[in-house]
Amino acid sequence: MKIVIGGQVEKKEIEALVKQHGGSNVEVTVKSDLEAAIALKMGQADYYVGACYTGGGGALAMAIALVGKSNCATISMPGQPPTQEKVDQAVDQGAKAFGFTGDHKEKAVEFLMKALTK
Repeated sequence: MKIVIGGQVEKKEIEALVKQHGGSNVEVTVKSDLEAAIALKMGQADYYVGACYTGGGGALAMAIALVGKSNCATISMPGQPPTQEKVDQAVDQGAKAFGFTGDHKEKAVEFLMKALTK
């Protein structure tokens, strides 16, 4: 599974968390949000992960523009931490790009990798 990390904040920390929770079956690349969204659109990545301060703005703006809102999911926002149920639902509905707030990165990535690797 190929995961590209975009968004605006916490990229290196998110990369480490994806590797930790994804294990050896996950290839992770960190890019700018535009380059990451292009990689997803061109099929060079299976999933896009990004963080910002709102969970949907800078984390997902380029992904929404390039792959469409229906392929994107905000899995946490300020005051609304991620839940496994919400993440599972986004994955089940076919989302390929996931945004969350930087302060929720630990649980967001844990729940997302659990959903993507089951």
